[in-house]
Amino acid sequence: MQTNLSQNKQKALLNAKKAYTSLGRIVKTLEENKYCVDIMQQNLSVIGLLKSANNLLLEGHLQSCFKNAIMSKDEKKQEEKIQEIIRVTKLSQK
Repeated sequence: MQTNLSQNKQKALLNAKKAYTSLGRIVKTLEENKYCVDIMQQNLSVIGLLKSANNLLLEGHLQSCFKNAIMSKDEKKQEEKIQEIIRVTKLSQK
């Protein structure tokens, strides 16, 4: 695992790699015309891994970049970070 990454990014990377591997299996099972419910369960597993990775990244961002911006006296920087969080939160709810 890459040591220059934060702990949250390391965990998110692991989840992304697991999701990537699982997607390969999903493609194969679709190509082999396997049972639909089995494929859906694999899909849900990947969705869970990606949601977890996203939450880890958000947590890390809030604890570092966002926190630093809010603690600064730069109102423009603060507003940019707030808008970023609003934007990704809206995207995650779609």
